[in-house]
Amino acid sequence: MALDDIMKGRLAKRDHLAQRDEYPYPLHTKRTHTITEVLGAFDALAESGEQVSLAGRLLALREHGALTFATLRDGGGSIQLAFKEDSLGADAYKRISENVDLGDFISGTGTLFATNRGERTLEVQSFSIISKALRPLPEKWHGLKDVEERYRRRYLDLLMNEEVQRIFETRETIMRAVRDFLLEKGFREVETPVLQAIAGGTAAKPFTTHLNAFDMDMYLRIAPELYLKRLLVGGYDKVFELGRNFRNEGVDFSHNPEFTMLEFYQAYSDYKEGMKLTEEMVSRLVEATVGTTTYTFEDKQVDFTAPWERIEFNELLQKFAQVNYEDYTFESLRERAIELEVKIGKDVYSKAQVADAIYKKYCLPKIVNPTFVIHHPSEMLPLAKQLPDRPQYAGSFQLIIAGWELVKAYSELNDPVLQRQAFEAQEELRKKGDPEAQAMDEDFVEALEYGMPPAFGLGMGIDRIATFLSGAHALREVILFPTMKPKGEE
Repeated sequence: MALDDIMKGRLAKRDHLAQRDEYPYPLHTKRTHTITEVLGAFDALAESGEQVSLAGRLLALREHGALTFATLRDGGGSIQLAFKEDSLGADAYKRISENVDLGDFISGTGTLFATNRGERTLEVQSFSIISKALRPLPEKWHGLKDVEERYRRRYLDLLMNEEVQRIFETRETIMRAVRDFLLEKGFREVETPVLQAIAGGTAAKPFTTHLNAFDMDMYLRIAPELYLKRLLVGGYDKVFELGRNFRNEGVDFSHNPEFTMLEFYQAYSDYKEGMKLTEEMVSRLVEATVGTTTYTFEDKQVDFTAPWERIEFNELLQKFAQVNYEDYTFESLRERAIELEVKIGKDVYSKAQVADAIYKKYCLPKIVNPTFVIHHPSEMLPLAKQLPDRPQYAGSFQLIIAGWELVKAYSELNDPVLQRQAFEAQEELRKKGDPEAQAMDEDFVEALEYGMPPAFGLGMGIDRIATFLSGAHALREVILFPTMKPKGEE
C-alpha cells in the first residue's frame, strides 16, 4: 500500500477516535510502573495479582483469532502484551484491529503472568491510545545503506537499531565518568560564554554572528580556554567545562562543525603532572566503557597498560619522515614536504604548520598504543609555555591512540609580556592571510597582568573519545544530530 494511502487511513482512525471522545492524544497518561520496574519485580507482582499500568510504543502485533500478542517498549525496556477477547469484551477487543497500528503509543492496565515458554507478559484488561502514529515505522531500516538518512532521521535510527542505542549509552557513560573523575579530584564545574567578542583559545575558523542590542559582530566560541584561565586569575585552582564548541571548518570522519569539548585547568602544576592525570582519567574511561586494558579499534589492538610511552614530536619526525625540524627554515621545510608528497595548501603560513602536515601523514598513523607526543614547536601553541632550555618547543603533549588525536594539553603561558608577543606574532600571520591565527585579546592580557598561577590545561574532544570507545569509526555516529546539508544537496 502506498504511503499516502496508509497515512490517510491512520488519519481517518485519528478523526474517528476524536469524534467518539477517545481523543488519541490525551492530556493524562495512566502509568504505575516503567517496564524496567515491572521486569525487576515481576515474580512478586505476578504472584500478588496486583494491577499495573504500562505505557509505551507498540512495535509488534500478532493476532491469533481471539488472542492478540503485542510488544510494548518504553525508554527502558520491552515486554509482551496479551489482549484476550474474553477478558476485554468483544467490543473492546475489536478496537484493536480497527484503531490500533504499529508505532502507536498506548497505555495498558492488567495483571502479569508468564507464558508456557516463560515469556513475561501483561494480560491487558483495559487500554487506550495515548499518541496515534500517522506515519508507519520503516520496514527495512536495519542495514540501511544511506547513512545520511540515518543521521537526518536519528529518531528512527534510535528506535529501529539497538546498536545505535548502545553507542549513545557509551557516550553517556563517558560523560558521567569524566564529570565524576574531575569532581572527585576537586575540580569545579563552570560555564563560560558561547558568544564571544574575540574568537580565541585555539587556531580555527569561527562562525560569525551579530548582536543587535550592541550592534556588534560576535563569534561562536572555538574554545573556552581564555575564559577558563581568567578564572585561575580570579582564584579558582581547579576548573573544568563540558560544553559545545563551533568551528567553521570541513566535515569528515573526525570533524563536525559543532562538537562537545572537555577543557580543564589545574593551578600549581605543569604538563608533566598533567600526563599522569590524563593517564589516570583515560584509564578510568576505558574501564567504565570497555572493562579491560586491551581493546580493538579498526583492526588495531590497543594495550592501555600504564605507563604510556612519551616521545618528542621532533623525534617522531626524524624516525618516520627522516626530517629534523631544527635543520629547516619555513621555505626549505615546505620544499621537503613536497618531496615527501605531503599536500601543503595555500593556507599554510608557518614552519610549524608544515611540520604538522608531515607529522600527520608519516607519524600519526604509526601510533597504536596510547602515546604522549610531547614538546611541539612553540609556534603551534601561542598560549603554551616554552621549554626553558629549548624555547623553540613548548611544554606540551598530545595523547594519540590508534592514530587518533584525543587530547591536547600544555603548561599554560602566564607571563603577560610573552603572551602579548605571542599574540602579536599571530597577528602577523593573520595579516599574511592565515584565517586560523589568533587575534590579539587585550582583555585576556590585562587579566594576566594581575597574575595567573602556574597551571596545566587540557582539552579532550568528547565526540572523538566516544567514537573510539564505542567502535563507531566516525564522529557523526556519536553525535545525536550531526550537521547535515539540506536534503537533496549531498
